[in-house]
Amino acid sequence: MRSFLKILVNLLAGAALTGCSTSKAFDTVDVSSFEKTIQKGDVQLVDVRSMEEYLEGHISRAKLIDVTKSDFMPTCEQTLRKDKPVAVYCRSGRRSAMAAGQLAKKGYKVVNLEGGILAWKDAGYSIEK
Repeated sequence: MRSFLKILVNLLAGAALTGCSTSKAFDTVDVSSFEKTIQKGDVQLVDVRSMEEYLEGHISRAKLIDVTKSDFMPTCEQTLRKDKPVAVYCRSGRRSAMAAGQLAKKGYKVVNLEGGILAWKDAGYSIEK
């Protein structure tokens, strides 16, 4: 009986782990790849930081849609097209990964900037204010 329970527990644990494993529905790319992506004319570039951060400097042509606001997804759905890829970034990459996940769940094709605008600036790319 004890070995049966042990087997059952192992099977359930394995099933739970398998059910929880997910592949990312979006790509996270380095600065060079991100820059190449946004140079394509059909990409929608989105800065998901706060207004204050955006005003301190942002990538040229980026639309500001703050991921921490309650209206983030409704704003995205009103502003962004699903037939064009979306490139997202934030300060360090954490918030943009969260945004990318939300967008991907809604059917957007998303590219996330690894390291955020900090990596962008460290690589020598320009920002505008």
